[in-house]
Amino acid sequence: MNIEGLEKMLAKGNDSAMLRFGLAKAYFDSQPELAVEHLRECVALDPDYSAAWNLLGKAYVQTGDKVSAESVWSTGLDVAIRKGDKQTEKEITVFLKKLQK
Repeated sequence: MNIEGLEKMLAKGNDSAMLRFGLAKAYFDSQPELAVEHLRECVALDPDYSAAWNLLGKAYVQTGDKVSAESVWSTGLDVAIRKGDKQTEKEITVFLKKLQK
């Protein structure tokens, strides 16, 4: 589904973590600030959405906010470890190491 379709769903009140994640992915490359906005809503709706924490960190890096990226990746790493999400745990660990260099 395209951005317009996703935005229409949101406007109709069909808010969900998955919808917000989809919108964030759609906006990520062209408008990372909007991706950040939707991802913040996504993790507010589902604090255990480890992939959303991961993408939120990437979106913050895209906007130049490395401090926020480090913060949300730290949270995301805790979530991924707690949930046993090994792939996200590995990715976030790599991103944090690169960020801290």
